[in-house]
Amino acid sequence: MARAAVCLLRCDLRAHDNQVLHWAHNNADYIIPLYCFDPRHYVGTHCYGFPKTGPHRLRFLLESVKDLRETLKKKGSTLVVRKGKPEDVVSDLITQLGCVGVVAFHEEATQEELDVEKGLCQVCGRHGVKVQTFWAATLYHRDDLPFGPVARLPDVYTHFRKAVESEAKVRPTLQLAEQLKPLAPGVEEGCIPTMEDLGQKDPGTDPRTAFPCSGGETQALMRLQYYFWDTNLVASYKETRNGLIGVDYSTKFAPWLALGCISPRYIYEQIRKYEKERTANHSTYWVLFELLWRDYFRFVALKYGRRIFSVRGLQSKEVPWKKDLQLFDCWKEGKTGVPFVDANMRELAATGFMSNRGRQNVASFLTKDLGLDWRMGAEWFEHLLRSHAVRSRQARTIAGSASTGLHPGWRHLSSFCFFPGRSGQADGLQVRGVGRSAAPCPGVVAFISD
Repeated sequence: MARAAVCLLRCDLRAHDNQVLHWAHNNADYIIPLYCFDPRHYVGTHCYGFPKTGPHRLRFLLESVKDLRETLKKKGSTLVVRKGKPEDVVSDLITQLGCVGVVAFHEEATQEELDVEKGLCQVCGRHGVKVQTFWAATLYHRDDLPFGPVARLPDVYTHFRKAVESEAKVRPTLQLAEQLKPLAPGVEEGCIPTMEDLGQKDPGTDPRTAFPCSGGETQALMRLQYYFWDTNLVASYKETRNGLIGVDYSTKFAPWLALGCISPRYIYEQIRKYEKERTANHSTYWVLFELLWRDYFRFVALKYGRRIFSVRGLQSKEVPWKKDLQLFDCWKEGKTGVPFVDANMRELAATGFMSNRGRQNVASFLTKDLGLDWRMGAEWFEHLLRSHAVRSRQARTIAGSASTGLHPGWRHLSSFCFFPGRSGQADGLQVRGVGRSAAPCPGVVAFISD
């Protein structure tokens, strides 16, 4: 009997450099690329009950799923879509088809995803179906780290970076066949749900956004082409990356990386090609430096497991966090009275995007100025940020600012630091109990008028 491979796709919504699809095409008679809208992603967050997947994140996800379906159709396949827990959906497919020989997926690093993987293994074990897993979430493969098991991961990023840069190699990307093996007979592709189906309304597009981009592999690859080859903006990335306004001050890869619409290894290969054909400088290196930060926090999640979500953090540090919901509402609604904080928080609410500089400052303000539980901010970011990825750098911004992460000396960023590299405080205005003063904030002032 011909055998089918179910390829469960989660945060790997791309055709290029996709080891699951690549392996299945070479080892199965039929391929069933599958994406599940897991109902657990559309309930409240763990501590404070914010909707896990807010409107901006959801729209970006739906765009990415639609785009991957179109890409796979061009390769003679499609993306099968179901609403339900992956372990339940996979069990139903195995029972329905009777020809599933293997379930393949990329491994993840954090607990909820690992629980799904455990459930899938249990389902496959009951049905006598093989499980095939791969690691493809990072630039450097987990098995290629120079310090051996992830338990020996350094607790200082610089130590990690220097060891990896000097002793490890990036594996080459994988090329997917022009035509994929077909779906198994009897499999219907299913409808992609609407935002309303998943309990959200389309947020629209704010014309002031610094990220006027859609989800999906196609858009991600177009962005790289534009930022690298069409404009040479990558050659000045290090000088402009802390900007606040406009599309061009940074790569803007993070939202696509969060859903796996673009491979970090592909970005690496394009950087090396650019350095060979155009120029190599501090800016081209700094793109890779930031990808290494992303790697590092994924490996930290692997090393420490559930501890990364603990209110006491990785240092088991007792902090008398406040849980003042009224004060938190001022922060999340951009009503603290501090223009820089408020502008960034309103930008996030209106667009689902916030710059790296903005995230660091509002996180520091939440934890070090307001003294609020860092998990409140982390869960609000999860709700709204299109670039949210709990296992990556931006999802650790809040914990780091709270000095509960691996770096106890994390800077207290003054919210009056409107220009990168400069800080200061002013006197005067007492606002909403914050006890800080503010000056006008160049750059993101457009969002103050809301």
